[in-house]
Amino acid sequence: MKLVTTFGHRSEFERARARLESLALPYEVVLPDPGYSLVGVPALVLAEQTRHALAAKGGDEFVCAGWVEYRTPRAPVPAEPPPTYKEDLFGETAIMVLVPCVFDKSRMRFIAHLGGSIGPVFPYLNAEIKEACYNAKAGIFTFMDGYRLVTFYPQRVAVAKNDDIVDGWRVLEKVRRLVNETWARRGAIQPCVEMREKPPALEIFRRLPKTNCRACGQATCLAFAVMVHEGELPLSKCRPVFEGEFGRLRDALVDLITAMGMAP
Repeated sequence: MKLVTTFGHRSEFERARARLESLALPYEVVLPDPGYSLVGVPALVLAEQTRHALAAKGGDEFVCAGWVEYRTPRAPVPAEPPPTYKEDLFGETAIMVLVPCVFDKSRMRFIAHLGGSIGPVFPYLNAEIKEACYNAKAGIFTFMDGYRLVTFYPQRVAVAKNDDIVDGWRVLEKVRRLVNETWARRGAIQPCVEMREKPPALEIFRRLPKTNCRACGQATCLAFAVMVHEGELPLSKCRPVFEGEFGRLRDALVDLITAMGMAP
């Protein structure tokens, strides 16, 4: 099996590559250039045994986003450079956290940090994307991009169910353009701060452990998801997530619930 990681800054990528070279360890590089150069930093791909060898030799003295299973990109990086904007709300952008998707291990979830602040565009996006969920009080904007859940915060973006590292960069570039193009047209858009709808209860269910342990008082995890969605139960009633062995699911669930305007 191969593993992939990326970095918050190109300097960390260069540092990691230099360390691999000094230890004569094999590696591959996936470049975001030119098409995704404004949202991506080069990624390193290592065989699992190479990753273990690097750690054993004390070679991972660099800061990376995290290691996930590598999948061959389904689509190439575009050959043309990305557009630039007079007012670029994104600023310098890079994936800082890279983890397996909590409800589909064959895909990855990432959190990208932004050099700029996109909070001012949320009311305009909310007016344009009718299926979105905007929590103005919390400053969170959530919408579905196909089967992906995209969550905007003022200075970061979280996206679930990315197919591979290049797909992650593609989604980031797509939302970068969405934000900046909407902002450029804001004079022709009536901003909206209304929370029109919440993502369906099924989105909560997909992120639960699905053990049907009944610790929450419900017969199934699906029943619990519906109760949380309707505001009848707090998410914290899920003991396996908040007190047990499924703590890794907590962050994604809290993000979703907060975006819905509910306290975890």
